[in-house]
Amino acid sequence: MTQPPALDLAAAEQALDSQPFSRLLQARITAFGDGSATLEVDVREELRQQNGHLHGGVVAYAADNALTFAAGTTLGPAVLTGGFSIQYVRPARGRILVARAEVVHSGRRQAVVRCDLVTVDDAGEEKLCAVAQGTVLAAGG
Repeated sequence: MTQPPALDLAAAEQALDSQPFSRLLQARITAFGDGSATLEVDVREELRQQNGHLHGGVVAYAADNALTFAAGTTLGPAVLTGGFSIQYVRPARGRILVARAEVVHSGRRQAVVRCDLVTVDDAGEEKLCAVAQGTVLAAGG
């Protein structure tokens, strides 16, 4: 049985760029490996909701993708989100949304991952805006 190719930041960036929705949001992966991944999205006017905050759907997207990429570091490149929950702590206001995910437990077929989502303001200060946790499944087989 051949092992899947090793994943690194460049491979993760390529995988993210292959997702049309991620390109639409102009998301970028800034860290990847050893059971963790970090995804960033610049807060732009067209991503805001009617009250001026970053739309919750964008926050959920970032959580979902960060969870899945982090799990991919332990399960391999073929993974799918089995499910996740998200709790919004405060409205997402700032310049950049950062989703930092870390594998809590990984087996052969699934991983449990948690993610903190923060916004970064112009002064570089981070504020927690949401927390997510999910299960990611190895696809195929």
